[in-house]
Amino acid sequence: MSKTLAPQAESSPLSTECTQSSFTFAKHFRRQVSARFDGGVISSDGGALLLREVDQRINLLPRLAACFEDGRNSQRIEHRVGELVSQRVYGLALGYEDLNDHDELRRDPVLAMLAGKSDVSGQSRRRERDRGQPLAGKSTLQRLERTTDGVDRYQKVRCDSAAIDRLLVEVFVEAHSQEPAEVLLDIDATDTPLHGQQEGRFFHGYYGHYCYLPLYIFSGEHVLCARQRVSNQDAAAGAEAELERIVAQLRDVWPKVKIILRADSGFCRDELLSWCEKNRVGYVVGLARNERLQSLIEEALEEASRRQQQTGRPARVYSEFEYRTLESWSRERRVVAKAEQLVGKQNPRYVVTSLDGERWPPQRLYEQLYCGRGEAENRIKEQLSLFADRMSTETLRANQLRLHLSSLAYVLLVGLRRLGLKGTQWARAQTETIRRGLLKIGALVKVSVRRVHLSLASGYPDEEAFAAVYRALRPPGSATL
Repeated sequence: MSKTLAPQAESSPLSTECTQSSFTFAKHFRRQVSARFDGGVISSDGGALLLREVDQRINLLPRLAACFEDGRNSQRIEHRVGELVSQRVYGLALGYEDLNDHDELRRDPVLAMLAGKSDVSGQSRRRERDRGQPLAGKSTLQRLERTTDGVDRYQKVRCDSAAIDRLLVEVFVEAHSQEPAEVLLDIDATDTPLHGQQEGRFFHGYYGHYCYLPLYIFSGEHVLCARQRVSNQDAAAGAEAELERIVAQLRDVWPKVKIILRADSGFCRDELLSWCEKNRVGYVVGLARNERLQSLIEEALEEASRRQQQTGRPARVYSEFEYRTLESWSRERRVVAKAEQLVGKQNPRYVVTSLDGERWPPQRLYEQLYCGRGEAENRIKEQLSLFADRMSTETLRANQLRLHLSSLAYVLLVGLRRLGLKGTQWARAQTETIRRGLLKIGALVKVSVRRVHLSLASGYPDEEAFAAVYRALRPPGSATL
């Protein structure tokens, strides 16, 4: 007697009724190729322990945590503020731009060490965390970012943005072993495109889209200010207040330091120049072209044209003169002009400066001092590689905190470059290159009662350079075995 079988449903590739644990692939010559998910606890960020050594040296993240006021009941929380901010900053430094990434990273053992998840009181809780107590997920981190001006019933963590501003300058000062004779401050603005309905969202005609207009101030590779701003205002809006704050903090520590401001023509405003003159801050600032300025350098332009015709190469002739606008400036100022003749067109450029001509003659001032301002644009690019343009949260305040967190991730990587990378192939590398070449190392993580051991990938090609960075970051006299 035959038995009729019920028809079986067609299996789906995404079916969860049976979990496949072994995978067989095409042979490699005569060898079988198979795979299983049995490799143990593996992280792709084994090199990030070097960042942890940097933080031990510069004490950045504990001071960042101190910029927050936590009104929560300490007995009823799982994630301390210090752990949350460390998790977020290290995540940005390692290339995890979105809060959603942290739902997948919650059990990453390397990130847990970086965030300090095992550093808690109570032996039982410590053992739980060593076995893999989860890091914070996206919802918890989002609540951190949405802090308010005051502690209230529902949002009990408050961020002091002014304290973070001071911290950025403090780290810059601490990077110097003694008072420098001169400090150059580069100020610049950029655009952060917005694709939602964020607070302070305006269309910017120059950039051609809805955006924020963040203001940055750098000194060399150091970031001293990262201010989130709405875009329905002048590019120089707020620059005077930020400079006043930074200059005062620098002179509290270095009373004799000479400060020079560099900026493009978007910051050539009488109010800013006058403030610099009143407060002993030198400046060299781009000046937009106009017909009056061009009429003052006609002879220089003609000379540049003659030289270009004779040589067939671009020619430049420099000059200087005293100049005052018809209405906007309150006084005459020194202007340096570059009369440049390219193939087929003129390319005049102007800068206004308070610096004296004896030390800074026209050509030297323009080529060696003013053109060095272009490095600030490279520093802004590094901010973007750390997701400073990821401003998708709703409020302007929350997006300011995100901007600060990206800047602090940059500070951590600059600390690595400054303290550990001299003499290596990464000594002048961009932050993204450092991340790929030095931090992204596969590691098998083994945790015991007394030890956390990382077996780094044997195929890593720069083991000797890694060892040199490690030695440079260790405190003098410390053991390296």
